[in-house]
Amino acid sequence: MRYKLTFVVGLAAGYVLGTRAGRERYEQLKKSARQVAQNPAVRNTAETAAHQGRQYAGKAYHAVSDKVGDRMPESVVGRVRSLRDRNSNGTGGDDWGTSNT
Repeated sequence: MRYKLTFVVGLAAGYVLGTRAGRERYEQLKKSARQVAQNPAVRNTAETAAHQGRQYAGKAYHAVSDKVGDRMPESVVGRVRSLRDRNSNGTGGDDWGTSNT
């Protein structure tokens, strides 16, 4: 499914960039893209994907820092520890993928 979506997005971008249909057709495509982006199902799927990405990134971060932390220079180890402490306190969260609407 991901590859199909990537193909469709690439096809649409190529059409927009390569079209000679003029400004009117461009505005139609822009309006359609905006409608798709504002669709609640699309927004929910994007937010879910972002949330899962953050979870996997967090797991990878901890796995790598636990395994490589002792072999790194002390300046890097200190930075990794400060990031880990900040994220474990709950203040290091971000708002990627969250909706303000």
